[in-house]
Amino acid sequence: MYLSKRKVILVISISALVFFFTYTDIKSQDIKITDGDTIKINGDKIRFSGIDTPELKQVCIKDGEKILCGLNAKKILVDKIGNNKVNCVKEGKDRYKRILAECFVNNESLSSYLVRSGYAFAYRKYSKKFIPDEEFAKSNNLGMWTMEFDYPWDWRKKN
Repeated sequence: MYLSKRKVILVISISALVFFFTYTDIKSQDIKITDGDTIKINGDKIRFSGIDTPELKQVCIKDGEKILCGLNAKKILVDKIGNNKVNCVKEGKDRYKRILAECFVNNESLSSYLVRSGYAFAYRKYSKKFIPDEEFAKSNNLGMWTMEFDYPWDWRKKN
């Protein structure tokens, strides 16, 4: 009986260590919003993983009128964050050395919110997580789904 208790304690200890080394919770204080899917918290540049928003200079067309859809995506993120604290769960780093994370305000995923409102896309190349949110926005004609647009990854290739 004594050995089995030691083994249980060892397994629990190792599991706790693995959890603490792989899970990083970043609590916000100083937030700067760079664009629709990138923020800075306390100087750390954080790119929302699994989504892609239009670039700041990206233009979309709605009813024949040019819309700065990248600026709209940033504004929606600014409005959603407001004066709330942002908590991010770090998932790694990208090739530009930015922290990849999913960030939350009041326990709501900012990535899911942006995609579901139609101002971000599920970045299928890297994740399938936000596809249901994108399908919701598309089927309900929300955000950019009411406009003519290039996907951000296509726009970057052209520009």
